[in-house]
Amino acid sequence: MRFDELDSKMRIYETAADYCVLPGMYMVARLDGRSFTRLTKDVCQFEAPFDTGFRDLMAETAENLMTCGFRVWYAYSESDEISLLFDRDEQLFGRKLRKYNSTLAAEASAKFSLLLGHVATFDCRISQLPSENLVVDYFRWRNEDAARNALNAYCYWTLRKTGLDEQQATSRTCGLSVSQKNQLLYEHGLNFNDVPAWQKRGIGLYWEEIEKNAQNPLTGESVMARRRRIKRNFDLPMKDQYDGFIQSFFTRSPSRGIS
Repeated sequence: MRFDELDSKMRIYETAADYCVLPGMYMVARLDGRSFTRLTKDVCQFEAPFDTGFRDLMAETAENLMTCGFRVWYAYSESDEISLLFDRDEQLFGRKLRKYNSTLAAEASAKFSLLLGHVATFDCRISQLPSENLVVDYFRWRNEDAARNALNAYCYWTLRKTGLDEQQATSRTCGLSVSQKNQLLYEHGLNFNDVPAWQKRGIGLYWEEIEKNAQNPLTGESVMARRRRIKRNFDLPMKDQYDGFIQSFFTRSPSRGIS
């Protein structure tokens, strides 16, 4: 059998499960760290419940995902996860899901591992969202998840520091309401409202335009040039204000992306 015939024959099996995102659909990728509880507590021993070094590793990884060839409007990170909102008209890889999932997971795993100095891996899944409202709901969901996780983490580690073991601390907080958890922290000298915003709401990364001094290569004159850079926002708004913040990404440029 000639190579061309063999190639055509075998390609069918390789691409049989290919699915492509339909035109006009918004794509949001969510990447999660694999076995990061063990990585952060046993292998690297980051500070609990939050560690600025780990936060910055996640932010650097998210920034890498925004600059590795995809058109990403917004990246959001909380805990060990990263969410990416793509330009609605992104066409890379013909919008094949398997290519997005494998490439993004590989990029994140490689970057984070290099930064950390230990092997770390991410998985990836793509949400296909047909409307702007669902995109807003998605990021509101992750933002609310960050707040819930932060409150639970502070309660758990506050109790652990009093001498309770893992099971006792988990059992002590099980079934408590949000107000009861806040009261628990207050009784141990912590006002949850005073916790840094990035711990309660995650961090956002997006493109912004700046002006900087430059030189005209033809005339040698000094001019002001407009450049793009990624902004890291450690003080994201909450609730309805966060909805409005996400909605702003749909109108920031004529192409409905970040200019």
